[in-house]
Formats: sequence, C-alpha cells, structure tokens
Amino acid sequence: MPTPFTFVRLQYRSGNWDTDQRMPSNLLNSLVEYTTVPVVEQEKVISLESAELFRYPFCYLSGHKLVQFNAKEKANFVKYVQNGGFVFVDDCNHDIDGLFARSFEEQMRVCFGPKALKKLPNTHPLYKSFFKFEEGPPTTSFELNGWGDDLVHDYLKAYEVNGRIGVLYSNKDYGCEWDYDFRNKRWLAEDNTKFGVNILMYALTS
Repeated sequence: MPTPFTFVRLQYRSGNWDTDQRMPSNLLNSLVEYTTVPVVEQEKVISLESAELFRYPFCYLSGHKLVQFNAKEKANFVKYVQNGGFVFVDDCNHDIDGLFARSFEEQMRVCFGPKALKKLPNTHPLYKSFFKFEEGPPTTSFELNGWGDDLVHDYLKAYEVNGRIGVLYSNKDYGCEWDYDFRNKRWLAEDNTKFGVNILMYALTS
C-alpha cells in the first residue's frame, strides 16, 4: 500500500509562517476527490531547522513578513531542494515589491545564486500534471480585485534541479485563494483548487 501523502508546512524563525490555515485541508480534500492518492488528513508543521523534513517529498512555505533563514534553516533548505524535495512558496501579500517577496527572493539568491529563480513557461509539464491549464497559472480573485501590487501575474517562477522543479514560487496568493472550508466548494461554478492538485501531483510524480 502506498505511503499516504502528508501536507507539510515549513515553520521558519523569521516572519509569520502560519498563514491561510484552512488551505491545506482544502487541497487534501481535492486530492481525495479527484485522485487515488491516499492522504494524512491533517497538515504537519515541521521546523525548517529539523531533519524530519527530509522524510517528506512536499513542503509549503508562505507568509507576509520577513524571510531570513538562519544557518541551519539555510543548510536544510538547500539540502532538501538539491536532493529531490519540492517546496511550494506562496507570497500572501500578492506584492512583488512587498517584504515577503523581496526577502524570500534574496534568500533564493543566497542559497542558489543570483539567477536561481526563472519564469516558468506556460508549456511546462506542471500545467498538465493532472488537469490541463493551457494558459498557464490561473488568475486569483486577489489579483482581480486590486489587492497587493494590483497586477495579474501571468507566470510563476521556479528553481529547477536536473530539469525538475525544486522550488515553485508564486506571487499570486493561492494560499489565501484556497483558504476556505472545503465544504463550500460546492457553491463555486468551478473548483478553484484544481491547480493545487496539479502542484501536488507534480511534486509526487515528477
């Protein structure tokens, strides 16, 4: 029997890591609804300083405030990504000039070099890993209502290791977009968590 998927949230010492608290259960519900992947029903919070994170193939990191890794966090982040781990990073400010974006992007430069993050083409396998998104990353309501930098970001960024995404980075605020009780999805004309299923399935199968 396959090992159940665990949604791991990374806790880091700077900033605020515990955002969009209903989002993980919402995505886990979608995995159950659309796929045959067995899941652990509750998210698991793991410190970025802990070696426990190396037991899991997927981690989520988000926030509104400063991201500044200490030496142990940096070492673990680099080792995890370089050894096949997948980290989905979401900017809850939806602001490319905001504190989270500027500080996280600086951490990526420190960890992986000045050109680590690159725009992900809309033809990338991520956009067809389960559902098909022909036009790339779906727009969020936060982009449309003028929140944050008042821009619609038509791309995601990524750091790839040997042709596979190791860090997927979004300024689109998907975390807040999916931060609602999964039982309310039935009221949506289109389930907006489907792209989250693609992210998780890419992390598990690529």
